Amino acid sequence: MITHITEGVKISVETIYQPEYSNPANDHYMFAYKINIENLTDYSVQLMRRHWFIFDSNGTHREVEGDGVVGLQPVIDPGDYHEYVSGCNLKTDIGSMKGSYEMRRLVDNEEFEVKIPEFNMIAPYKLN
Repeated sequence: MITHITEGVKISVETIYQPEYSNPANDHYMFAYKINIENLTDYSVQLMRRHWFIFDSNGTHREVEGDGVVGLQPVIDPGDYHEYVSGCNLKTDIGSMKGSYEMRRLVDNEEFEVKIPEFNMIAPYKLN
């Protein structure tokens, strides 16, 4: 698990290769990632936007951004967390992602950026 804390918001990431949704013969590799966003601050925060940078080992780079995560803009109270699972497809069996969340402090409506640490997506057979 990869973790990083920015301004009191802790991001933890786990990845899972999904062979049942992958088709290596057609250069299609599917990965799921589970993200836990934990609020270590004394105030409630809301996740407003996401911004991803996706890197494939064939040299392809993609950028994805949009409102919220999996259709939600969750409010996370002090000491609480929000967890979700999403996915990413690659053309190769090795890649990585990193990015940021735009968060809002509900106490003063100030927005701030939380870093999503870079994490690898590697098909397990590449590790042998």
